[in-house]
Amino acid sequence: MPMPDPSSSLRVLVIEDEAPIRRFLRIVMEGAGHAMDEAARGREGIERAATGAPSAVVLDLGLPDMDGKAVIAAIREWSDVPIVVVSVRSAEADIVAALDAGADDYVTKPFAPAELLARLRALVRRHGSSAAAAPVLTHGTLSIDFAARTVTLADMPLRLTRKEFDVLALLARNAGRLLTHRELLDTVWGPAHQSDNHYLRIAVGHLREKLGDDAAAPRLIFTEPGIGYRFAAAG
Repeated sequence: MPMPDPSSSLRVLVIEDEAPIRRFLRIVMEGAGHAMDEAARGREGIERAATGAPSAVVLDLGLPDMDGKAVIAAIREWSDVPIVVVSVRSAEADIVAALDAGADDYVTKPFAPAELLARLRALVRRHGSSAAAAPVLTHGTLSIDFAARTVTLADMPLRLTRKEFDVLALLARNAGRLLTHRELLDTVWGPAHQSDNHYLRIAVGHLREKLGDDAAAPRLIFTEPGIGYRFAAAG
């Protein structure tokens, strides 16, 4: 068997709640000369993706704390790192939903290790070195660090809840575009809460208060009555 080529080694983040599968993937990755980081929960995986600069992410959809599609959406707020979903779900609707959320590829369990490795290598080659970028969005005196999940206003840190940050990040990454209540609720709270508009009203109200943004004369978050919200366009 040929020895792994160190020059082509990857750092793969595996987000998977089943310990036996993580152990199996570690054997596969390290046997191929790649380094592996791991997380058993979605939120932990997002944090490790932000701090560990992985070459690629292998993600299970059925996580204990959040749906895998929400993990994809959170990572896509700040990174183009290749994401391969590895899931027991084989329905076409699940595959399409994961790809629409931002996944690059989808592999159903059980899978062939050699095929998974080949897909990872191909994706990393296509993405190049830009995948690990984690930009900071600046709008006037407002600064949003998507990787660190921090927000500052006039160089003063703001304390936001996770949902408040997720709503702000989603709006800011789509500056100038109207996002419907359904889009925001589905992405931040999940499909089961698509009609819970009061969740969104409360989060946006708290955001406006913390940002000093007057709902009657907004500078940052604009309301389209009965439809959704729009973040001020750059410039």
